[in-house]
Amino acid sequence: MTFAAVYPHYVAKVEKKGRTIEELHQVISWLTGFNEKDLQRLIEKAATFEEFFSQASLNPDASLITGSICGYRIEEIETPLTKKVRYLDKLVDELAKGRKMEKILRSS
Repeated sequence: MTFAAVYPHYVAKVEKKGRTIEELHQVISWLTGFNEKDLQRLIEKAATFEEFFSQASLNPDASLITGSICGYRIEEIETPLTKKVRYLDKLVDELAKGRKMEKILRSS
């Protein structure tokens, strides 16, 4: 699966709940270190999630992302790529649910 195929669903999910693309990009940037140009390049390239995360600089605080997503507890996922994808899914979900940005970005 490509990031480009899922990205429009992330956008639709957050905008439907009154959040912005800028906030979505802030969340993605926090997790991956990617800026807007990086995201656009990866979308245009139709990067798979494996390529997407292999180029990312995962935030050291990503392990603070816990809880359930799609019926799985994130902290129990053993496959590294699946765990990273679920981290991203969880952050997007929290954004769409209206959680405060400081909480989403695991700020103290």
